[in-house]
Amino acid sequence: MLPLAWDNTSPEAVLTTYTALYLKEEIQAEGLVRNAGDFAGFLEVMSFSHGSLLDLNTISSECNFSRSTVSNYLQILEDMLLTYTLNVFTKKAKRALTSHPKFYLFDAGVFQALRPGGPLERPEEINGAALEGLVAQHLKARIDDRQSDYELTFRRTRGGSEVDFVLYGKDCFIAFEVKNGDAVSRNDLSGLKAFKDDYPEAKLFLLYRGHGSLMQDEVLCVPVQEFLLNVLPSLPSS
Repeated sequence: MLPLAWDNTSPEAVLTTYTALYLKEEIQAEGLVRNAGDFAGFLEVMSFSHGSLLDLNTISSECNFSRSTVSNYLQILEDMLLTYTLNVFTKKAKRALTSHPKFYLFDAGVFQALRPGGPLERPEEINGAALEGLVAQHLKARIDDRQSDYELTFRRTRGGSEVDFVLYGKDCFIAFEVKNGDAVSRNDLSGLKAFKDDYPEAKLFLLYRGHGSLMQDEVLCVPVQEFLLNVLPSLPSS
C-alpha cells in the first residue's frame, strides 16, 4: 500500500491522502481498473449513494457507464472491503418492501473525504449520512468481534416507511433509527412505530445528537455517543 501521512495533525488531510493514493491509484496499480480518472469519478458518484438504496441503473446513468461496468466496479470495491451493502429485512413481512439493498462506504471519514462539497450541498445531509454510516460501522464491528450469528439489515416499504437498521439474532431483535438532530420529534419516530406495529417483539432505539436518554412511545431515545460507548457493548451476544 502507498504510504500515508499519518503524522499529519489534520484528519481531513490524512483522509484526502488515503482516498487519492489508495482508493484511486493503488486500485489502478493492481490492474483492477484501466482508467483511474473514470474510477475516481465513479467513487465520487458512489459517495452520493452512501446510506441510500443501491440502484445500478441510476448510477449507470449518472456515471455514463454501462451497467456491467458499474457492477464490475462495485464488485472491486466490495472485494477489497471498501464498501458493503445491507439487505432489506424480510422475515414474516406484512408489507410490500423495496428490492434494492442499501449501500455504504466502509468508513464514515472516507465517505466525507470523497463526498464533494459546494454551495448546492447541504451540510446537514452529508453529516446525517456520515452519522448513519458511523453507526453501521459499529454495529457491523460488534457482530464481527463477537462472532455472533446476528443479521444486520434495514427496512423500507414501497410506501416509504423506513428503519435504518434491524439487528436480528437468536436472542436479539432491535430496530434502530439514526437522526442527526439534537432533539426528538414525533415525526422522527414514525418509521419505528410502523415497524413495531408489524413486529411487536422488537425493541426500538432512536439515536440522536442530543443529550439525555428518554423513553417516548416505546422508543428508547439515546444520544449516539452514549449508545456507541456504553449501550452497544452491553447488548446480548449469541
